[in-house]
Amino acid sequence: MSILVTGATGTIGSLVVQGLASAGAQVSAFVRTPGKQSFPASVKEVVGDLTDVPSLRAALSSVRTLFLLNAVTPDEVTQALVALNLAREAGIERVVYLSVIHADKFTNVPHFTGKHTVERMIESLDIPATILRPAYFMQNERSVQQVIQGYGVYPMPIGSAGVAMIDARDIADAAVAELLRRDREPGPSPRTTLDLVGPELLTGESVARIWSAALDREVIYGGDDAAAFEEQLAALGPSWLAYDMRLMMVGIQKFGMHGTDGTIDRLQAILGRPLRKYADFVKEATAAS
Repeated sequence: MSILVTGATGTIGSLVVQGLASAGAQVSAFVRTPGKQSFPASVKEVVGDLTDVPSLRAALSSVRTLFLLNAVTPDEVTQALVALNLAREAGIERVVYLSVIHADKFTNVPHFTGKHTVERMIESLDIPATILRPAYFMQNERSVQQVIQGYGVYPMPIGSAGVAMIDARDIADAAVAELLRRDREPGPSPRTTLDLVGPELLTGESVARIWSAALDREVIYGGDDAAAFEEQLAALGPSWLAYDMRLMMVGIQKFGMHGTDGTIDRLQAILGRPLRKYADFVKEATAAS
């Protein structure tokens, strides 16, 4: 039996596949396009789609454990609920689901509420699962790095309430740890929820200062204009996604993204090391550019 990883070619999924393979686990990577990603030699590539029931049912028929990661799409909820129902039909009792922090608080943000709906299914049916709730990924900043370096402006309107940004590698390592723990246990273990946060609260102003130090020149915070942020995103991609991201930023400005007391210590105990800091991510990003 093996571990099936959905979203296997994405930022988090590809890291999870690598981490599991390095730990000696049997891994099946669920992909839509064969050969798109270079996986370790031991990884089995399984072609299918989360909206294609026969391919997903076949992929789930020979695995013991499921890592469920859904991209932000208009049918994200359908994909996740279908996958979990098929997993139950296949008798899978070991699941790790990647949700989002404050999914129950950002109630007007489509992809947050979508993930909260999936969490409610997991809870109501008492599916033996770990629900991972990550905060904002540090790696999201790569999409605006050229703006930061080219114009000296940090354009993400994250406000001043404080965001505990987390490195994608820490998210993946936590997912790997939970997948291995559940997969290796003789039976299903109780449902649990983990907030995944970085070690510090960041604001638009403090992030700009970190980039300024790394680049050795001034970087300013672009401000809290979420409407302008939506307009910029809509010029580059789907309008529904741009609006979704605008609503998320408004929520971040209002609530921030904070872990509960003890979260950082709990995560560092799971990882067996300190969480990565934002300044270290920025140094790596600027060195690679």
